[in-house]
Amino acid sequence: MKRDLLAGFEEPRSIAMPSPAELRAMLPLPATASLAVAAGRRAIRDILERRDQRLLVVVGPCSIHDPVAALDYAERLAGLAREVADSMLVVMRVYFEKPRTSTGWKGLINDPHLDDSFRVAEGMHMARRLLLEVSALGLPAAVEALDPVSPHYLNDLIGWAAIGARTTESQTHREMASGLPVPVGFKNGTDGSVDTAINAIRAAGRSHAYLGIDAQGRAAVVHTDGNPHAHLVLRGGSSGPNYDAASVARAERAMREADMRPTILVDCAHGNSSKDHRRQSLVLEDVIAQKLNGNDSIVGVMIESFIEAGNQPMAASRSQLRYGCSVTDPCVDWPTTQAMLRLAHGALQ
Repeated sequence: MKRDLLAGFEEPRSIAMPSPAELRAMLPLPATASLAVAAGRRAIRDILERRDQRLLVVVGPCSIHDPVAALDYAERLAGLAREVADSMLVVMRVYFEKPRTSTGWKGLINDPHLDDSFRVAEGMHMARRLLLEVSALGLPAAVEALDPVSPHYLNDLIGWAAIGARTTESQTHREMASGLPVPVGFKNGTDGSVDTAINAIRAAGRSHAYLGIDAQGRAAVVHTDGNPHAHLVLRGGSSGPNYDAASVARAERAMREADMRPTILVDCAHGNSSKDHRRQSLVLEDVIAQKLNGNDSIVGVMIESFIEAGNQPMAASRSQLRYGCSVTDPCVDWPTTQAMLRLAHGALQ
């Protein structure tokens, strides 16, 4: 008996997106902001290459869910960045995409209204507009590169990118990183192992050709030259923290054995703080002590910080959420952020 092999099949719904070129035309990068982005990238590269001895500090909310609060935070951070500029280069975390272990809110781009309406075109528009405002303040911006399509819309506005612990092993993300125009930090695996990240750094440093999209949003074969500024981010894992001197030394040794100059950022949150935001200051203090003791491989830190401390569960509407408080991982509050950076600044001077 002949069977209908398509019985019960429904074509997946799709909604057209503006192309990267169209969104960039709607929200163009002004010349002054373009110069600021270029200067930020140059300064980050100089730190990674040890031409600049300042500490790279990637700091900001775990994720962006409220652009108004994010801009409020950015304005505060811009002032603090100027205050500590002779010992630190401050880069704002502007994370629009969130990887999920199982389910949950996937970030501003994916679901800007926090209600499972998934208005991605609006989310991308909001993300680009916020990055323009952050750039206008003179702050370099850091993102997590999660969806391989998103950088085509935003990469002219970012200064640094991370590849998360869950995606460091992904060939797609290694290829994407090889073509990003910014330094990329690969996080160690969720188990705390650095081997996967070291393999990713090696892969991202090579040229690749892969299926992607072009500026008009058409399917295209993307050719990359390789990223010479890929580096390691230690974020701890299920085996415990890995920011201490012994763990850093092991990471250094593994990178040297792979014929790499050890270049490391320490994530003060996640596994290194046991997901307790109050422990981030202890991690930072330990890192600063290692720097003062002569460590040359640690070039920066990451801190999860927002206006209010901790985090909050997702509410039925944005109006029910506490202003300036994370809806994903817990963050230190603004006064604590000021104290942490000022203390480190004084020590590094």
